[in-house]
Amino acid sequence: MTAKIVLVEHHDEPHDDLACAFLGRKGFSLEWRRPFAGDVLEPPGPDTAGVVVLGGAANVDQMDQFDYLLDEARWMETCLHREIPLLGLCLGGQLLAHILGAQVAPHAEGIEEFGLYPVHALSDGTDFVPENFHAVQFHSRGFDIPNGAQVLAHGALFPNQAFRYGKRAIGIQFHPECTLPILHRWQALADAPWDKPGTQTRDQQDRLAAQHLAATHHWFEQFLDTFFDLPAVDAF
Repeated sequence: MTAKIVLVEHHDEPHDDLACAFLGRKGFSLEWRRPFAGDVLEPPGPDTAGVVVLGGAANVDQMDQFDYLLDEARWMETCLHREIPLLGLCLGGQLLAHILGAQVAPHAEGIEEFGLYPVHALSDGTDFVPENFHAVQFHSRGFDIPNGAQVLAHGALFPNQAFRYGKRAIGIQFHPECTLPILHRWQALADAPWDKPGTQTRDQQDRLAAQHLAATHHWFEQFLDTFFDLPAVDAF
């Protein structure tokens, strides 16, 4: 039986992100699920090697408008209970924080992040990311760190950038899966937040992408290779 990774998406977009590309090359079978379009999230089976919950424009504090997020949250709780390796990216990370009891909310000063921003490892020696690490960000909400979780990385505008819960769940605020074509698609969106405080100009984004995106991708591939090579746990 080929091990599969379930990828939960929130928009109709090409499957050209780095997580999809790398995990496919690694030999996993990829199963894309689209709850926003009516897909039912089946309980993970014994062939489920991991889960990636991607980002999206909906927000955790809008579950009354986007009720599929509630279904996702319940399904993610099942994955946690069964110790399925679970990676949440941006909205996915916020959903993970939410189900673990942490607050997810807009910045108190209305700041948003759209561009490439520094993300730092912690001063206590936690080396989740290397020095001079910059990653794509595109969000208006941030998460608090859940009780019992380990902080992995921080930033300036939104302090909490990554956390680990147990050995098999990680929530990340930034977008390490974002490639240059994806960034260009986001830049072309009609509702791109160019006028929001905190947002970088397109010139800034393009310059920083040229400087840092390759290194970010190298880090993310190494991360994925380690995270989804955890030994299986028979939780069924």
